[in-house]
Amino acid sequence: MAGASFVERRDAGQERIQSFAFVIGAIVCVLLSGFFAVSVLRDAEQSQMGELQGRINPNEAPVGSLVRLPGIGPARAEAIAAYRDNFSNGNGGRRAFATSGDLENVKGIGPKTAKKISEWLKFE
Repeated sequence: MAGASFVERRDAGQERIQSFAFVIGAIVCVLLSGFFAVSVLRDAEQSQMGELQGRINPNEAPVGSLVRLPGIGPARAEAIAAYRDNFSNGNGGRRAFATSGDLENVKGIGPKTAKKISEWLKFE
């Protein structure tokens, strides 16, 4: 009977070790997944900035180019293009934007957004 008690304790000890190893393995998997997710997001952000190496002129750029600006989605890009076209038509063909601050005239673009994208813009 003493031998059976020893076997039961040994089996219980092995089960605890296996459970502990499983928990450690799961924690390592979660940590590695988080690391890779952050790495992928950082690479995506850097590649987006890499695409914007050339500056964009908001007076001429198509909507597809304006969308590449940080913080400018499709709706804001469309609003920039619409404002630009309306302004030019109503002012004898004059350019709508002379500085990044002029973008604040577009609905949905405030001072923070204008400042954020100013380094990616050119006005010629």
